[in-house]
Amino acid sequence: MAETDNTLWFSNNHRDYSNQYGNDAGFEFEFYCQRCSDTWRSGFEPYKAARAAGWIRRAANMAHGATSSIGWDVANGVDGLVESGWHKARDASFKEAIVAAEQHFNRCGRCASYVCARCYSPDRGLCTNCAPDLAAEVESARTHGLIDAATTRAREVGAGMAAEVDVATQKQLVCHSCGHETHGAKFCPECGVKQSSPGTCGGCGSEVGMNVKFCPECGRPQ
Repeated sequence: MAETDNTLWFSNNHRDYSNQYGNDAGFEFEFYCQRCSDTWRSGFEPYKAARAAGWIRRAANMAHGATSSIGWDVANGVDGLVESGWHKARDASFKEAIVAAEQHFNRCGRCASYVCARCYSPDRGLCTNCAPDLAAEVESARTHGLIDAATTRAREVGAGMAAEVDVATQKQLVCHSCGHETHGAKFCPECGVKQSSPGTCGGCGSEVGMNVKFCPECGRPQ
């Protein structure tokens, strides 16, 4: 795309909004900060060859006495000119856009990212990822410390509350009548059917599941 003795910067932090054909044919490039993603656009530059080709094509179509083959040849000819000059014109516009973008971005001396002025420390030559703001880091650490301590205390409180939780009784999690989730409720929140708990066989004392007619251990009717 560029000559071997020229280097194109911003190869990883730009978007190309150029358009080769049509009335809006032209070049426009958007550059963005690699830290905060704020953007800067180069501004639209018309691709004059494409616009001129459009005018020539329309003139050929409207020319009195011109045969369809002549109009076709003219259209193919101007399209070829547009395509052949596109890459060179785009590269030239891109280089100009880069020169302008250099006024809005700074290259970090450590990670080589291109960042905007708000994400750059000029006295250190580093982006704020590599050289974070001290006050911001202290406040962030303070908040994380508060969250960690509060989380630890919450776990301790939760551990104390666990003594009041019935963990021995089996809960019915899905209604045996309609299939709706019950989350262990005594009655289904969807159809209102009472959710029976597993019982005990009156004969052998074995646990008997819900809606069981006979004990699976001793065979006694339930």
